[in-house]
Amino acid sequence: MANKGPAYGMSRQVQDKIDSKYDSELEQILVEWISRQCGACVGRPEAGKMGFQAWLKDGSVLCELINTLYPGDKPVKKTQGSTMAFKQMEQISQFLSAAEKYGVTKTDMFQTVDLWEGKDLAAVQRTLSALGSLAVTKEEGTYHGDPNWFFKKAQENRRDFSDDQLKAGKNVIGLQMGSNKGASQEGMSYGRPRQIM
Repeated sequence: MANKGPAYGMSRQVQDKIDSKYDSELEQILVEWISRQCGACVGRPEAGKMGFQAWLKDGSVLCELINTLYPGDKPVKKTQGSTMAFKQMEQISQFLSAAEKYGVTKTDMFQTVDLWEGKDLAAVQRTLSALGSLAVTKEEGTYHGDPNWFFKKAQENRRDFSDDQLKAGKNVIGLQMGSNKGASQEGMSYGRPRQIM
């Protein structure tokens, strides 16, 4: 990748707005979770945004993380640290496709360049948070961490009603339709009645 000079004007304002969405408290939670999930082999990054990016940049930590969340077959067969840019980006892409198969929605995913070039690390945090939420929600026994770190996603709450209950429900007038109780025009008069002769 070519080195880019500093941004000016509108580009600078946009990048500053993106950078302001980065959450250092969430970074600490994510680092703690990834360290517990993957074990001592992944190490810990230096504190701060640049340290977080450098730690995840080659994709090996991310691939290790997604492999620990799958109970059976591992989605990323080969994980290794590499200094070559295309290998690093390939591993990040493998993590993203495995995370999508795990259940992370497309809207929660970051782009490879968001991490590799450090353009939008807040998007990386959102993806990892969504992954943690899914791991807590699935309760497959593969999540190693505090369940309070991530929110549980909503689950289907299916209800089965009998035919009698369904018939009784048809007779109830919902409040969205209005009510036939309360104020009425009974007893109201406006002036004199019309005189017809």
